Amino acid sequence: MLSHILIAHDLRDTADQALCRAAQLARQHRAKLTLLHVLDPSQSRQQHEQAQQALDGKMSQYAPPGSELRFHSGKPSEVVLQQVQQLGCDLLVLGAHHQRHDFFSGTSLDRIARSCPVPLLLVARNDFQPYRHALAAIDFSLCACSALGQAYRLLPATAELHALHVFEADKGTPQQVDMQLHIQQALIDQLLEDEAQNFPVPGPTLTHSVLQGGILRCLQKQLKSRNSELLVLGSHGRSALSQALLGSLAQHFLHKAPCDIFVVR
Repeated sequence: MLSHILIAHDLRDTADQALCRAAQLARQHRAKLTLLHVLDPSQSRQQHEQAQQALDGKMSQYAPPGSELRFHSGKPSEVVLQQVQQLGCDLLVLGAHHQRHDFFSGTSLDRIARSCPVPLLLVARNDFQPYRHALAAIDFSLCACSALGQAYRLLPATAELHALHVFEADKGTPQQVDMQLHIQQALIDQLLEDEAQNFPVPGPTLTHSVLQGGILRCLQKQLKSRNSELLVLGSHGRSALSQALLGSLAQHFLHKAPCDIFVVR
């Protein structure tokens, strides 16, 4: 269960989508919602006042009663991360940017994703019904397992959460590759059985599968075939080089989001 959601709003249409999703989750989890706007120091006082008026209207239109509106000036990524910590939030929500925006650019998103101490939800879809279908990329890393558990708690009990493990076979005969695939399947079956024992009941339906091939292509195909509204990723899974780097898989989907993206460090 979530207790405090922070939505960072930069006055773009994509941020309105993120606000609507954050409001839906706040109602679902009975969580507090705080909207944060980072003021651009280069803008005039009149522009700041116009931004405040615009966001007051959006709060009245979309946010549940009791939500809070906060304004701070500074570097967007630094202000957002500071507020996550100071407010004790357990989810950060941002809108996906399909075009570059100087004040809240892809670089800011990278900084936030690398350092955010709580799960990050990047909203790319203009649909605010409770999630129904989610796809989680799973491997044997603690980060991927943590992301699966966080997603399980995020989703409503009516949803399906499908865990996908993509197996890239070593070179060998067809019989050897088939044996490797069977071993991977058995290991993932056991991993999901062990993880499920820690999940609360009731919760979303949890299913899983193992596919052979490239991770990126398999995920893209599964997202489409399963009509997934949410992709769940651990940011330091198989592609981790160090704790300072965002995993390349998570980074790819954050900048080319085919659906909403839920990233857990």
